[in-house]
Amino acid sequence: MTSSTARNNFQNVPQNFKQSYRNFLSYLEFEKGLAKNTIDSYSIDLKNYLIFLNEQNISNFYDIKSKQIADFLKVLAEMGLGDLSRRRYLSSIRAFHKYLLMNKLTENDESEKIDLPRTQKKLPETLSLQEIDEILDQIDTTKNAGIRDRAIIETLYACGLRVSELRNLTSRNINWEYEIVQVIGKGSKERIIPIGKSAQYWLKQYIEQVRPIFLATNTENQFIFLNQRGKQLTRMGIWKIIQQYATQVGIAEKVSPHTFRHSFATHLLEGGADIRAVQEMLGHSDISTTQIYTHLDKEYIKEVHRHFHPKA
Repeated sequence: MTSSTARNNFQNVPQNFKQSYRNFLSYLEFEKGLAKNTIDSYSIDLKNYLIFLNEQNISNFYDIKSKQIADFLKVLAEMGLGDLSRRRYLSSIRAFHKYLLMNKLTENDESEKIDLPRTQKKLPETLSLQEIDEILDQIDTTKNAGIRDRAIIETLYACGLRVSELRNLTSRNINWEYEIVQVIGKGSKERIIPIGKSAQYWLKQYIEQVRPIFLATNTENQFIFLNQRGKQLTRMGIWKIIQQYATQVGIAEKVSPHTFRHSFATHLLEGGADIRAVQEMLGHSDISTTQIYTHLDKEYIKEVHRHFHPKA
């Protein structure tokens, strides 16, 4: 994960790694009988893990030590992945290492030495409107990549999308006439979200002016957000884009793609939006998940009271 070209290139992974990876997925499907969505999650996690090992010049399972696994989880944390996501990654890695040990492809299971990240119930990081504006102001929209980056951040904040939902957007997901975005979220749940004027403007600028240029080398790609080689942007690619501008503002440690989703929900509730409407826009199946943002709203109300009430 240190090289932008190798980070997402599974082709560079040693053949023995790729073969064991494929055999493991077949084992999950035909012997364990796991569901396709579960296997897909294992697939994504382990691809990133094996790419990371390759970047650490490890080409044999016998050479993997607990340090490499811990370093991989550290990189995921630096990318902004929360405790739950990193626990899922480690669970995938543990299952894979048990499979390797069972098939005598390694001498011991180094993943057993790594503790699962503790899940902490804490309020999510959010940005103020001023901080969001400061990030947007860093983007050079005289450049093609800048127009794309502006459209990405505007859309994340305007619609409260998950990064996976953003990267999978196609033209079919946007209804310009009704000013809405249609996404398929977790659990294949469909939802409709309004999109504001500013996000619409930059999205149109990107789609009409820049995307055809990026697409020139890869005309079959249906996804809206592309890199300059015409390929679908990865989660990590979007994270790097956001980190670039957050670093310039000096707040990189608190900003990830998901931060804009948190800010979207918090700002709506601060503005008086009904919590059930926010729940619907976020795609939460349980309103208790949305209620974490009411805690943020309460803190905001308390601060207003302390600041303005004469006897606070």
